[in-house]
Amino acid sequence: MDGCFVDVSRGNCLDRLVGSEGRLESRLILICPRCKARVSVAADRAFCTDSKCIYAGQGFPVVDGQPVLIDFLDSIFQRSNYKEGNGSAIARDPSRSGLRSRLHRFVDGDNPVAVRNCRSFLALIKAQSRRPRVLVIGGGSVGKGAEGLYRDPDIELIGTDVYASSCTDLLCDAHKLPFEDSTFDGVWVQAVLEHVLDPHIVVSEIHRVLRKDGLIYAETPFMQQVHERAYDFTRFTPSGHRWLFRRFEEIAAGPVTGPGVALVWSIRYLLRSLGMGEKISRLIAMLFVWIRWLDRFCQSRMAADAAGGVFFLGRRSESALSAASMVSYYEDS
Repeated sequence: MDGCFVDVSRGNCLDRLVGSEGRLESRLILICPRCKARVSVAADRAFCTDSKCIYAGQGFPVVDGQPVLIDFLDSIFQRSNYKEGNGSAIARDPSRSGLRSRLHRFVDGDNPVAVRNCRSFLALIKAQSRRPRVLVIGGGSVGKGAEGLYRDPDIELIGTDVYASSCTDLLCDAHKLPFEDSTFDGVWVQAVLEHVLDPHIVVSEIHRVLRKDGLIYAETPFMQQVHERAYDFTRFTPSGHRWLFRRFEEIAAGPVTGPGVALVWSIRYLLRSLGMGEKISRLIAMLFVWIRWLDRFCQSRMAADAAGGVFFLGRRSESALSAASMVSYYEDS
């Protein structure tokens, strides 16, 4: 479920968020994650415009020209994270060119499900708007299968994450998205919701910033071991994932990676548990990479019950799924 780096050229965040004189463009208004007042952003500073707010005085950090719009009084991410480097709390390989990243891609394979769903997402959202605005949450690197979203010239893409990269425009904690209501036509959140403390709050924020009938695409792990160390919190069954998005009309949902990929992950983590290092365990796991090809033949209900991850493609709704419907949802899937 981890992201996969591709070469994209989208320009710096200030090209889209800030005018030539450092004034925020009216087409995308940023708000304070704490008090919801407007945020003023310039090339080297950002601050809340409400004089009573703590961030009017303290301001927000700016990393690589990108404002860090995080309420540090209510987040696992601290201001000190953004004093040096790109703000990442853990070591990363932004270029995805290191040995670990290459082994990871080889063992896990591609994500054809995301490729198909990306095409569907683009077709649906472009049918609703001539130039849709799409928010990517957790977009520090381009997710596997999401390349089409980044390369489409008709999409106005706003990339966010908790660390800065060439794919992000600003940094934020998804529990408090720094955007006004009804700002986006679509939201793409891939391999992210396992890394937030309260996914239900994040999904509520997604619902808030989406316009009427706005689209959501999410991928979240199910049968997958802990990754990103202390910043990994939650897993979802297919039914649990549907309930998470109960305020959205389902367009499509299902497994992303099957039991084969989940088993290869388990082998690798078994080896790590026996004391083998990360590189050695990945190298040995390569001997079992053929197992994931069995996923092509896994079509039954049991395959979804053992999937490595699940996806949801849906449309914003004003009504919510009822609790009573969840049993039949599983049985009819």
